Amino acid sequence: TGYYGDGLNAIIVFAACFLPDSSRTDYNYVMENLFLYVISTLELMVAEDYMIVYLNGATPRRRMPGLGWMKKCYQMIDRRLRKNLKSFIIVHPSWFIRTILAVTRPFISSKFSSKIQYVNTLAELREMIPMEYVDIPESIVK
Repeated sequence: TGYYGDGLNAIIVFAACFLPDSSRTDYNYVMENLFLYVISTLELMVAEDYMIVYLNGATPRRRMPGLGWMKKCYQMIDRRLRKNLKSFIIVHPSWFIRTILAVTRPFISSKFSSKIQYVNTLAELREMIPMEYVDIPESIVK
């Protein structure tokens, strides 16, 4: 988590490489609780505008969240949180992520779709947000 702008708006950094492996027997339970934790944290942290930076690099396919989980997350997020989200930046987007978002675009509001941005490099991300407040895991930097 970091901050940007005069009002110290939140930057939420989400590194997919740290998600649990989908082969775990308790995978659904872990993902459900992870989502509830993320939402409760967002509700505490986010008073105003915020952005999410999704770090997709260094993430094997078995650690990427499934389409069903992402849809459920989107539906459960409070309207205020959806409204205050200024941008959803996907760093190092894979072909899989781009395909899922292209397929689901008709089912997602156009307002939300317009907030999604793809960034191919950390240098490109640095041009968009102040990196001094953002902690990038070493495995993604490499």
